[in-house]
Amino acid sequence: MLYDWNLRQFFEQLVPAHELELFLRDVVNLDWHGQHDAGRPFAETSAELIAAWPRFAEAITAFGPRFSETVAGLLPGMEAIVRALHGSGIPLYAITNFSHEFWPPFRAREAAIFDLFTDILVSGEVRLVKPDPAIYALALDRFALIAGEAIFIDDRAENVVGAQAAGMLGHLFEGAGPLAEELRRLGLLGC
Repeated sequence: MLYDWNLRQFFEQLVPAHELELFLRDVVNLDWHGQHDAGRPFAETSAELIAAWPRFAEAITAFGPRFSETVAGLLPGMEAIVRALHGSGIPLYAITNFSHEFWPPFRAREAAIFDLFTDILVSGEVRLVKPDPAIYALALDRFALIAGEAIFIDDRAENVVGAQAAGMLGHLFEGAGPLAEELRRLGLLGC
């Protein structure tokens, strides 16, 4: 929820317009990409997908090495919130569903933001994905946090519900404005 992940914007350059909807629905979709978040290597998933959809081989092959290009940038207002929290001494942690292969180059590209976080748990590295209860338990343990003292923010309701089931406060991200309001209500963000 920090970044605008936009597959359409990336693949518009690689897939003919008349096939783009089919491609995003049936080829490079969330089910397929979710395998990367769970730790499966891109070489395996792409080979299988190319075998099933050979006419899209070039676009599928581009996805791995160019993954960072699918992330359009920080969502409006999020950099200011992260910097304000960090500047106030609020420790920042993250749990991200992200490929262990795609994470290092993206992390390096966005170091100015990610360096503000105390720790980041990457699903592809631990082979657990949100909303699996085990990823929240691992995060609380690894970050040495008490569940009731942590707020989990995500743009997917099922992930927020999973964090709440683990005892964390939860916030469904619907923009920086409502998030800032909630953080102010909790006394975590100044006016």
